[in-house]
Amino acid sequence: MTEGINSGLAEYIRKNIIPMYDCFDGSHDRDHVLTVIDRCMSLADRFGTDRNMLYTAAAYHDTGLSICRETHHLESGRIIRSDVTLAKWFSPEQIEVIAQAAEDHRASAAREPRSIYGLILAEADRTIEPETIVCRTVRYGLSHYAELDKEGQWNRALKHLVEKYGEEGYLKLWLKDSPNAEGLESLRAIIRDRSRLRALFERFYDKYVNSPK
Repeated sequence: MTEGINSGLAEYIRKNIIPMYDCFDGSHDRDHVLTVIDRCMSLADRFGTDRNMLYTAAAYHDTGLSICRETHHLESGRIIRSDVTLAKWFSPEQIEVIAQAAEDHRASAAREPRSIYGLILAEADRTIEPETIVCRTVRYGLSHYAELDKEGQWNRALKHLVEKYGEEGYLKLWLKDSPNAEGLESLRAIIRDRSRLRALFERFYDKYVNSPK
């Protein structure tokens, strides 16, 4: 994962940035950031990017959750710009590109990321495995909307899946030949087949209704 990364930078991030994710929810925990870093590194050489810059953008991309969930992508950019230690390894111009990549990674972003670093990070932040997506959607609803009954949870889950992953959904795959393209189409097929989607919902609802976290 840190092959080709400046050793001092890698050590700094390992000790000071990665541990921040231990305080976040299960969808943004340490395993998540390490997976995003690994996926970014696997794409770095394909697009001829600076591995140190991409590694840093990936490591910091969700740190803004420590401030505000709704604007965490913007807060992540501010954290990057304000971290004076990064000046040991990057120029001001490079730090700005790294910050912009973090700002641009969010799935709900209406515009295309401003650089190849943002494009790669946005791609790496999405792992579209259909059943996993449905499972996480159900679990999120049980955890954050506990007041809803079963039909309320179903309607919430359906609305979210259609709005984010449907043909007209806000999630966009910006990279040409995206590794997630096949998974997204498989998920859309499930969303179109309401009986199949309901069966998945029932399975995960029954599994987690008594342990939503």
